[in-house]
Amino acid sequence: MPNMPSAPIIVLAPDSFKGSLSAEQACAAMSVGLRRVFPHATLHACPMADGGEGTLAALLSRGGTTRQLTVRGATGVLREAATGLFTDQAQVVTAVVETAEIVGITDPVGMAEPIEMRSSIGLGEAIKTLLDAGATRFLIALGGSSTNDAGAGMLAALGVRFYDAERRLLEPHPAALARLSSVDVSELDPRLAQVELIAMSDVDNPLCGSLGATAIFGPQKGVRPEQVEQLDAVLQACADLLESALGRSAQRSPGAGAAGGLGFALQLLGAQFQHGADVVAQHVGLPDLLRGADWMITGEGRSDAQSLHGKAPYVASRFAREANVPSTLLSGAIDARALNALTQHFAGCFSLTAGPMTLQECVAQAPDLLANAAQQIGLLWQAAQQR
Repeated sequence: MPNMPSAPIIVLAPDSFKGSLSAEQACAAMSVGLRRVFPHATLHACPMADGGEGTLAALLSRGGTTRQLTVRGATGVLREAATGLFTDQAQVVTAVVETAEIVGITDPVGMAEPIEMRSSIGLGEAIKTLLDAGATRFLIALGGSSTNDAGAGMLAALGVRFYDAERRLLEPHPAALARLSSVDVSELDPRLAQVELIAMSDVDNPLCGSLGATAIFGPQKGVRPEQVEQLDAVLQACADLLESALGRSAQRSPGAGAAGGLGFALQLLGAQFQHGADVVAQHVGLPDLLRGADWMITGEGRSDAQSLHGKAPYVASRFAREANVPSTLLSGAIDARALNALTQHFAGCFSLTAGPMTLQECVAQAPDLLANAAQQIGLLWQAAQQR
């Protein structure tokens, strides 16, 4: 590892510190601390995300426009949701849709309704509106959803119809889909066959079963233990009919269980499934910024063993390793049980607090805490390269 010069090139590639700082704000706070040590350093801000909350902001950090849409939330109540549009050098119009903006688990209105009454219909409405706006490529971030409907709501907004045995039209939520007998895909928006769909997530679970959407992610959305088997069966039956109607299989594809089965529905429409952090890293130019860099700092709100399964800091460290650039983890909190595993991938793992603090204090003081921690690890690096 080469010595760090007095004016180093440092890449800052954190995820958001959820509840306190966006990824861009985290970059800014790190910059404040590092400037105290390296006033002449070249600092490259490279905000990251992994397909969950903050992905829209990260993808638009290199240009594009935010477009506010009025769509239905998980319970059918109209809400404003931010989406994005940008045009690349080949003049391809790309739309960015963040599921958490539309049917997010942090939405109290949606979460107040029982899980079996929630629908992803608003996501389909957003896709349809952005198709009307001329988008021919979609980056759909799946993290942070409150729904568990196998994407039936999204598909309904795009033209799929769900019927019971008496040919009565069903609402596209699990409670009604328990009576599902047939699906009609004849009115599916034909433009979907002509666009590129990329589904982004950091999970690769199948749709159903013990590792599926309902069993693994349902409880955090309000699924009670006694509901798991029934809701899983509803998703299974719905998926079987959809696969038969569309002539494509996706239930067991990696990521089918993401976002309560939205990953399944999107792959059924022909979407490519990709890890969100990889998509974001490539879009914001992380591999290029690392060429010739001396150091990279990444981080997130909390790092634990799950961070090593496709989360943004781990992916950033992988790109840094490929570029032969040391990377350091600077997170709000670090699970001590995962420290040994984390240190296999980072040149040091550090948390922000130097003593006991309440969560409220940490959130309120996050910019200063992050700036101070960045300053201290900067001093450590400076001392090491002066030996």
